[in-house]
Amino acid sequence: MNDANAAWPDLPYAAWRETVTTLQLWTQIVGKVRLSLTPWLNHGWQVPLYVTVRGLGTSPIPIGNDVLEIDFDFIGHRLLARTSRGEERTLPLEPQTVADFYRRIMDLLNGLGIAVTINEMPNEVPNPIRFPQDRVHAAYDAAAVHRFWRALVQVDRVFKLFRTGFLGKASPVHFFWGSFDLAVTRFSSRPAPLHPGGVPGLPDAITREAYSHEVSSAGFWPGSDAYPQAAFYSYAYPAPPGFSDLRVTRGAQFDPKLGEFILPYDTVRTAVNPDALLLDFLSTTYAAAAEAGNWDRAALECEIGAPGVVRRV
Repeated sequence: MNDANAAWPDLPYAAWRETVTTLQLWTQIVGKVRLSLTPWLNHGWQVPLYVTVRGLGTSPIPIGNDVLEIDFDFIGHRLLARTSRGEERTLPLEPQTVADFYRRIMDLLNGLGIAVTINEMPNEVPNPIRFPQDRVHAAYDAAAVHRFWRALVQVDRVFKLFRTGFLGKASPVHFFWGSFDLAVTRFSSRPAPLHPGGVPGLPDAITREAYSHEVSSAGFWPGSDAYPQAAFYSYAYPAPPGFSDLRVTRGAQFDPKLGEFILPYDTVRTAVNPDALLLDFLSTTYAAAAEAGNWDRAALECEIGAPGVVRRV
């Protein structure tokens, strides 16, 4: 196996199913702390976590005149909370119930003098159990979590490169703890029809605000019981006529049930050049959305960025 393949670890969903289910709930608890303390930003961009040099983190969260950061460290396997007052608290990431993790997080924040109340019901998961009552989910396979984070590092890197080729409004590359995926979104600049809502476990008002404008969105998720394999996806909202029929990267296909183009993670990680294949998937599926949706591509696009090279105007 070449160096490129080694950088993209194997992520068989069945092998860490219990851990990924538990980890999603833990990230929801931390994400909801950020949500409760941070003013609303367009499309819910104040909600996600971000890939860091050691795991996933909130970025600074306002707490009065100071800020708080909470980080999942998937190298040292600990959760770290720090404030601009110089305080620091940690708790181990190890097998423990969601209920225990929730209690420990709240105790940790109370110890920092931070009072916060969150919605204790998980979002976008089947058969949700309130965090303080969830003694069902308790798995933590440290090696599997580390592999997942290593995959996120690669995906985040390529997504950020893709983002440089767009002059229009584009989201940061961010990790949504509800759907448990890393995503990046481009906008046409035009308002979209009111979203019908109906996303399980997500209030319609949030869905409609998120999709207030036309988008081409791509992402990566590690799999679920409904779709038990890691994969990349790309969709358009609203989906323009003919979008699903356009040609995209070889190895990807449109899934009518999901309403998205899908490229298996294994196809990318085993490719001769994973970066190039993933970048092509992002580019061709965006182009399909932009062409079918009649976006003003000449005004919205630019060359992919390069380190130290100023964009030509």
